[in-house]
Amino acid sequence: MPINITMPALSPTMEEGNLAKWLVKEGDKVGPGDVIAEIETDKATMEVEAVDEGTIAKILVPAGTEAVKVNAVIAILAGEGEDVADAAKGGGSAPQPKTSPAPTPQPAANTVPVPDKAPVQPAAGPAPVAHGERVFASPLARRIARESGIDVAAIAGSGPKGRVVKADVEAAIASGGAKAPASAPAAAAAHPAMAAGPSTEAVLKLFEEGSYDLVKHDGMRKTIARRLTESKQTIPHFYVSVDCELDALMALREQLNKAAPVSDDKPAYKLSVNDMIIKALALALRDVPDANVSWTDEAMVKHHHADVGVAVSIPGGLITPIVRQAEMKPLSVISNEMKDLGKRAKERKLKPEEYQGGTTAVSNMGMMGVKNFAAVVNPPHATILAIGAGEQRPVVRNGALAVAQVMTVTLSTDHRAVDGALGAQLLGAFKRNIENPLGMLV
Repeated sequence: MPINITMPALSPTMEEGNLAKWLVKEGDKVGPGDVIAEIETDKATMEVEAVDEGTIAKILVPAGTEAVKVNAVIAILAGEGEDVADAAKGGGSAPQPKTSPAPTPQPAANTVPVPDKAPVQPAAGPAPVAHGERVFASPLARRIARESGIDVAAIAGSGPKGRVVKADVEAAIASGGAKAPASAPAAAAAHPAMAAGPSTEAVLKLFEEGSYDLVKHDGMRKTIARRLTESKQTIPHFYVSVDCELDALMALREQLNKAAPVSDDKPAYKLSVNDMIIKALALALRDVPDANVSWTDEAMVKHHHADVGVAVSIPGGLITPIVRQAEMKPLSVISNEMKDLGKRAKERKLKPEEYQGGTTAVSNMGMMGVKNFAAVVNPPHATILAIGAGEQRPVVRNGALAVAQVMTVTLSTDHRAVDGALGAQLLGAFKRNIENPLGMLV
């Protein structure tokens, strides 16, 4: 029986994607784990692996096709011993993808995209994921499991390389085990509407024809608009600002960079001010654990580690790669990790687990000359720190006027989880780390 290869859901919130490239052609043999295609989502380009063994009988969706819906049939696989020509005739039909030209990227926004607060229940098609690892299961086994309310990830597979097959699912049904968790209410899973605004037609009537260019929203811009609208509609924002003197931090940074080991004329690390800000915020959350939380309707989620997201501007918007357990990492490790994450973010090569989640975020516009601003909280975070430019300012020390390099930082909080006093306490801990940076080395 022919096996349909479907458009996978590469993240819990993915609804459609662009089929960027096929890495196989009709007639090629593939096995579980073989990379067969590249899919573009609104945030990244991801490799897709085969989950079944067989021969590519027919490619239904050509490379370059945009807006292919999740679970749409994109190719047909002939199973082992099956006639390829017969399989090509018996498979599913191609979806009707959008054929509009690729939109021109919009300028980057000055806010951070907000991940959905509740993942949608994925439908059958892509291999399920459990504990971060892909679980191999045949399409038939997945379909039977879904229809029977069985969690295929909880079933021990007896097929090749541990693949879950029909008999495994039927055995689980008979034993009454491996029940899938109840799905969230549809209203909680539904995406909020994109930011409300006037219709295109209404706006265009106000301007002379030929005096403008119309640039369609791409997937990333739509996602940013939708998620920021959700954030502002559901989170009561509260803002706290403080000035931090940078002279000691800048001197320590210079000293540490000079002391970096050199191999093949290349230093082992090169610290940036942003690397030290990430560390300072992570340590502040460690010292003020009540602020390292996420709000839910039922309970407060108190995190054990500070996973710091960092806003990175990419064509069409922003993405927030995450430095996990930043409070435990040396500055050199944070620096090298951020360089790698930033590079792959701009290339749209991040994996979903590298930019989804986190417990807080940093948005730094200081390098753009911005003195201060307030960022939008990024659920499931309860805080985000907006970093302004470091500049020479007059300060008073011991009753005398002096000059220091100072930056203004603004903490935005979800007031349901982090109120004003707690936010001030967190910002005070951050300021101490910045102005006494040697403490970040011990």
